[in-house]
Parts: sequence; C-alpha cells; structure tokens
Amino acid sequence: MNVHALVHARIIAALQALQSEGALPSVLDFANVEVSPPREAAHGDLASNAALVLAKAAKMKPRDIADKLAEKLRVLPEVESVEVAGAGFLNMRFAPRFWQGVVAAILKEGDAYGRVDLGHGERVNVEYVSANPTGPMHVGHCRGAVFGDALASLLTFVGYQVTREYYINDAGAQVDALARSAYLRYREALGEDIGEIPAGLYPGAYVKPVGAALMQEYGHTLLNFPEERWLPLVRETAVAAMLAMIREDLAALNVGHEVFFSERSLTAGKDEIKLTIEELRKKGLVYEGRLEKPKGHDDGEWEDREQTLFKSTDFGDDVDRALARRSRVDRAALADDPVGDGSPPGPSPHRSRE
Repeated sequence: MNVHALVHARIIAALQALQSEGALPSVLDFANVEVSPPREAAHGDLASNAALVLAKAAKMKPRDIADKLAEKLRVLPEVESVEVAGAGFLNMRFAPRFWQGVVAAILKEGDAYGRVDLGHGERVNVEYVSANPTGPMHVGHCRGAVFGDALASLLTFVGYQVTREYYINDAGAQVDALARSAYLRYREALGEDIGEIPAGLYPGAYVKPVGAALMQEYGHTLLNFPEERWLPLVRETAVAAMLAMIREDLAALNVGHEVFFSERSLTAGKDEIKLTIEELRKKGLVYEGRLEKPKGHDDGEWEDREQTLFKSTDFGDDVDRALARRSRVDRAALADDPVGDGSPPGPSPHRSRE
C-alpha cells in the first residue's frame, strides 16, 4: 500500500464519476493532479490541488470543482473529513481505521513497503563523491557520498536500473602536483633532507607512505630518470594509493560504486578525442559558442572567448559544457588551491595518515 498513490487513485475515481454525471467536462487531463502533505499539519493528513489545475480546462471556478469533489470523497469509509480551503485546495483527514490499515500493510510488506515501478527499468547513471584522488576524503566528500548513495538507492527502489559511478579526476594538474609531492617523499624515504614542501604541492603526511612504496619498488632508479619519465610512474602509484584510501573511507560508510571511471582514459589518445568530437558534432551535440560568466566569478579573471561546447542542456544540465580546457596550466591558481576543491593553501585540510 502506498498512501499517496491510494489517495490519488481515489481522487481520480471521484473526478471520473463527476464526468460520468456531467458535472465535469468529459475530456480533462488529470496528469497534474497531485496529492501531498498540507503545509500546516493542523489542516489535515493530505491535500490535493485537483480543483486548481483542472479549473481552466473545465472552464469552471476552482472552488466549484472542489466543492463537488469534496462531496464525492466524504462518502469514502476511510475519510473522516474533507475541507475546501483558499481558492480550491482540498484538505483531507482520514479515519483511524485507515491508518490502522496502513500499519497492517507495513507489517505485512516489510522492506517492500512503498516500492513502486515508477522507473520501468529505465537505466540511470548516478555519479557522486568523485573527489580528486589527491588525498583522503574530508567531511564534504562524506556528505556527497551519503546523499548520492541514498538517491541511487531511492531510484532503485522505485524501479530504475541504477549504475553508481565514481568519476576519477586523474587527468588534471592536481594529480601531477600529487605526483611531484610523492616524488619528494620518495627522495625523503631514500634519506634525503627535502626541506619544506614547496607551495602548490601536497604537504600532508598521508603522502609519505607513497614515497616509501616507491622506494620499495624502484630503489634509487627513479633518481636517474628525467621528469617526463618518472612523472607518469609516480603519478600512477600515487593515484592508486589515494584511491585505496578513498575506497576504504567509502567502505566505512557502507557506500559502494559499480564503476570507477578514469578521466585520463578519455584523454589518453588525441586522435580518438578528435574522432569523438567530430562524431558528436555530426549529431548536432557539439558547437562553437560562448559561455556566460558564472555567478560570483571575479570579473577581472573572466575571459569571454569562443569555445568548443557540448550541448549538455539537451540531457538535463543547467548549462552547456566546454569540451577543451586551456592549454596552459595556471600555476598561480594551483598554488592558491592545491587540493583543487576550494581548500585554502598551506597545511593539507585532509586528516593526516602516518
């Protein structure tokens, strides 16, 4: 038993009865008829906007429709009272026997109580948490993990086929900064005095175990490599270590993902990227245009320029998105926000792990 669905069905049946009697036009769209708790609990158990949303199509005053509908609903055995409020809202209060039946249904159906097939098996991808793999999760990530997992569970409960995705941001400047930080800790593990961690890198103690792991795996070998050779090796080890910590934290929250998708896998081959963009352009999903300045953005830092944009608004996004990032790395911005999530510079905001 779903209380809202049951009451909604009773209201639709009453409206159809009024149509059969000629009290309402025979052709009406009931799609916008809703049932919801009233704003004030003292007004009843549930309220409906039926009269308000049907008035224009029926060419009747909302209050007149509400009065006729109230008469139909008052005769139902589960209804204790129906009142017409304001311009035509219906406020309903139910008899004790109704709520006793609800309790009995809850006890009988158990965990399945309230389950409906609203989604009809439609596939839905829910991407949540997706913290940069540059350190352990903090409380903000925890909030996103709980919210996203609850949303995914709710969608599953009402009939959607849900995939839980963690999008790994492992292709930007932040993970290169992490790799350079880990390389310093690697040199430290070999006995070198590295001094103070430079601005723009990650000073947190949680990077030390990565340096120790690199020493165990490579010994002194990496010292003989140029940066372009050691950077991808160190980056891979460092990102894997950060993801292991993140997975551990998610497991402690009992939050799981079916998919961990690497952003770097999208940018590994330039030829493949070009082909993908051209394919999307043929479908009318890619175009050249300009984005509006985000709210709250500093006018002095905003650059109004033409970019290659993806029509993400066709898929429910609030704005279209740029497909290409700037070719140059803004080192000053990285220094101001080394974690990449709005955290202040200086000591790592993440908890330390020795």
